[in-house]
Amino acid sequence: MSPYIFSTLLMSLGLGTTLTFSSSHWFLAWMGLEINTLAIIPLMARPHHPRATEAALKYFITQATAAAMILFAATMNAWFQGQWEISQMTHPVASAILTMALALKLGLAPVHFWLPEVLQGVSLGTGLVLSTWQKLAPFALILQVSNNANPYLLMALAVSSTLVGGWAGLNQTQLRKILAYSSIAHLGWMILIIQLAPQMTIIALSTYIVMTTAAFLTLMFMNVTKINTLVMGWVKAPALAALTCLSLLSLGGLPPLTGFLPKWLILQEMSTQGFLIAATIVALTALLSLFFYLRLSYAVALTYSPHVNYSTPSWRIQVKQSALPLAVTVTLALCLLPISPTILAFFS
Repeated sequence: MSPYIFSTLLMSLGLGTTLTFSSSHWFLAWMGLEINTLAIIPLMARPHHPRATEAALKYFITQATAAAMILFAATMNAWFQGQWEISQMTHPVASAILTMALALKLGLAPVHFWLPEVLQGVSLGTGLVLSTWQKLAPFALILQVSNNANPYLLMALAVSSTLVGGWAGLNQTQLRKILAYSSIAHLGWMILIIQLAPQMTIIALSTYIVMTTAAFLTLMFMNVTKINTLVMGWVKAPALAALTCLSLLSLGGLPPLTGFLPKWLILQEMSTQGFLIAATIVALTALLSLFFYLRLSYAVALTYSPHVNYSTPSWRIQVKQSALPLAVTVTLALCLLPISPTILAFFS
């Protein structure tokens, strides 16, 4: 791909997200989402592989369906309420349709089936963009309309996402699918607290982006996509393999790493406001997610592949990209828990 076209697509990604962030009218927000979708599709199909093309087509159909539902919900709300403002989504049917459309865009269960397949078909770099940057614009909208949304619908989406993200990731061997189900589970935690304490949702989203970026960058540096190739990482780069283990454990929410911070705050807030059953369910599902992260960490640090390795393993990894983003994100993904009072004061 030409660097000029690549730069144009990246600027279009930024433009679409910024337009959605800054808009108060549903039509402008819809335009921003569409620009975002159309800019990422050529990046997804860039490897010129049938699986990448299939993933791009699945992503386009899913996002187009969600965008049509958003436009339909906004039009219905304008027909009955006479308002195109994002904050005035007060019609109950339109609000329910909009919530499901944003859930489809984000990949929340039970409308999550596209996310693991799409992430499996794209490269690690594009998967990083899909798992982090592409979540920002829908989250900006769902934060604005959460006060008028049906609380039972949001709670059902959140609990089902944590359950699916925990159970479905147990038997996976593809790292991109594991990270996709991890994304579904983390999104469930964010939606769970969005009406009770929106600042907790922002904290959870920020820490999720940092931890997911660290995990993807470590996998990109090691050039691995499966568990069988991940286990050879300790031979090639012991320090990077150790950082990979810690990044995965942070995604699982193991203290004293950064990933424990949002789970701890969300469970504390839900217990304080009396949602004990939902807090218990999501805490148990966090154990499922932690199990497959421990499984990955065990595969990296304590075992080798049982299969015969017919190729000579390289003793040094040829680093072709800058290590500064990896160093910054891994440090943030591991060391933010001690400054949690400062983080709370910043977001409150």
